[in-house]
Amino acid sequence: MSGYKQCAILPTMGLISLLTQDPIAFVMLAGVLVVSLTIHEFAHAWAADKLGDPTPRHQGRLTLNPLAHLDPLGSVALLLIGFGWGKPVQFDPYNLKDPVRDAAMIALAGPAINLITALLLASALPFLPAIGSVIGLSIFYNVMLAVFNLVPVAPLDGSKILLALLPQQIAYEYESFMNRYGTLVLVGLLMPWGGQSPISMLIRPIINIVLSGLLALGGLFA
Repeated sequence: MSGYKQCAILPTMGLISLLTQDPIAFVMLAGVLVVSLTIHEFAHAWAADKLGDPTPRHQGRLTLNPLAHLDPLGSVALLLIGFGWGKPVQFDPYNLKDPVRDAAMIALAGPAINLITALLLASALPFLPAIGSVIGLSIFYNVMLAVFNLVPVAPLDGSKILLALLPQQIAYEYESFMNRYGTLVLVGLLMPWGGQSPISMLIRPIINIVLSGLLALGGLFA
């Protein structure tokens, strides 16, 4: 099938070492990561379906069952090296009324649901102190998943969003470049230089700002 794919990519620490050090923390963190990736991929599928493309529905992606959204290799990589991804959601642009605009909306749906989830959890945090550590982890990883995937480098969601915002000729050149070199650019951004990766330096302040804002908003409901 000729079409596009949207997938969630999640950078975090490797979990295997945590399993031997603190099994309870391992279970909590693994659960948070699975749920965060699942809702992200489901949102891509839901948005594509609502915009007129039945491909995700036919492929069984309109479900919150994690088994439909977890990529085996991506899950193993997350455990071993601290960088994993979900199973890409396929959609056919020929089924969309406005392929560029609608592809951007499909891409935006994933980060948006993670941010909405983080806000809801921040609102619930004052009322559920007994599980505050789990909620806190969930807020952090949902925000990180959203912000990271909004970076405008293919195959991240941000590349499709930026494509819809650029003038047509620039968009064509940008898409051509990303199709060829996007993955290499992303790998370069993830490589540590002087102990810290460029992408970490880029998104960490944004994550901190979003977390502060969400917690402030959540406190209004307390």
